[in-house]
Amino acid sequence: MKTSDIIRRAGRNLRQAKGRTILTALAISVGAFTLTLSLAIGAGTRNYFAKVMETNINKQSLVVYKDKSLVGISTGASALKEYDPEAATYGGGYSYKTLGPDDLKTLEKDKNISAVIPGYDVQAEYFQFEGNAKKYTSAVYAHDSTVRSNAAAGSLPKLGEQLKDDQIVLPEAYLETLGIKKASDAVGKKVTLHVVKPQQQLSDEELQQIYLSEGLEGVANATKSEQKDVTYTIAAVSAKPATALTASNQLSISLNQAKELSEYLTKGTKSYQRYMAATVLAKDGVDPATVRDELEKQDLYAMTAKDLQGMLFTLVNVMQSIVAGFGVLALLASVFGIINTQYISVLERTSQIGLMKALGMSNRAIGKLFRYEAAWIGFLGGIIGAGLAIALGTIFNPVITEKLKLGADNDLLIFQPLPIAGLLVLLIFIAIVAGWFPSRKAAKLDPIEALRTE
Repeated sequence: MKTSDIIRRAGRNLRQAKGRTILTALAISVGAFTLTLSLAIGAGTRNYFAKVMETNINKQSLVVYKDKSLVGISTGASALKEYDPEAATYGGGYSYKTLGPDDLKTLEKDKNISAVIPGYDVQAEYFQFEGNAKKYTSAVYAHDSTVRSNAAAGSLPKLGEQLKDDQIVLPEAYLETLGIKKASDAVGKKVTLHVVKPQQQLSDEELQQIYLSEGLEGVANATKSEQKDVTYTIAAVSAKPATALTASNQLSISLNQAKELSEYLTKGTKSYQRYMAATVLAKDGVDPATVRDELEKQDLYAMTAKDLQGMLFTLVNVMQSIVAGFGVLALLASVFGIINTQYISVLERTSQIGLMKALGMSNRAIGKLFRYEAAWIGFLGGIIGAGLAIALGTIFNPVITEKLKLGADNDLLIFQPLPIAGLLVLLIFIAIVAGWFPSRKAAKLDPIEALRTE
């Protein structure tokens, strides 16, 4: 009996038991649905990050650290909190090496580096927003010109350009806390930073000299803290959700202003001109990975844009594996369903099997018949599950894109034909393996005993 004839016969047999066939196929379709979605999510997310890397990030940029343990650590989102003068901030005992003037000179002298931008961190006492009497606290950093964020409202600088010195960018995540309903309502409003310079730490000898020359008033002036207010205009509201690649998670001001305020606040302290990180630009035509490897020889540790992309892809793969795990569990359950269905089919068709053997059908052909029946079930389950996933994904893709604010032509779910075809082949193979035990039983039936069975 030809293989094509056995396949057609297997299909006819399944049509005669439609209810059981459909129920078993539906069990497989659950796993096929989940696995198809996991493949689509993985493809869509990787495609999104690849596009962002291509259009929103300067591929020649590197982030350089003095402390290797900081490489790959994201500062994450900085929450906007109401200011409490009684509150204290604790560092948790965590310390790290910082980049100093000598390290910056080393970077500037590197023949493969075209620009060095220290990571200025401004520790403001509090902020006040126009039209809001409350005071708030949040981190504020220099605008990163090597990364372009998406704007929910207003206008953000182009890649490689800086904010003006009187401008500030507000994260969209802050709007709810500020009681602002629309991002456009925030653009053009004023934000005032209140910064307080810490008291100078003077030795007893220095205090004594000041006292002798200027008296108590001189000592008071030398030890009192300085403070000032700086006002900016909101130029844009950076869109959420913020990703490690595209968005600004905190208030950001121009590089010039960040440098001025940072040095004002730290002058006379151990933190003066010391930075957690610095952004450097490799010269055109120079592979940033080469710069990274050369810096490591000088005890400076860097992460390129591609390194960051690789970390994000690893995270995507982990998340995709978790989703796929649920699909695999569903498939394992369906395997037992196929085995059970096929065993019942063998028992119900024992006399039919005996008749086929009596008419000359070989044991091998009998085994193939039941394995092909299982293959048909796997194929139907895969088609139902994958088809449903593709249909629902196509319908909801625009909604998901809008809710997550991924931007135009950025679908979270991308259905690729080859992986889905591979999944169908895998499901058919799994079904055949599951049908092997019942098919073996059918092939080994004694024809005479089988014919006696009714």
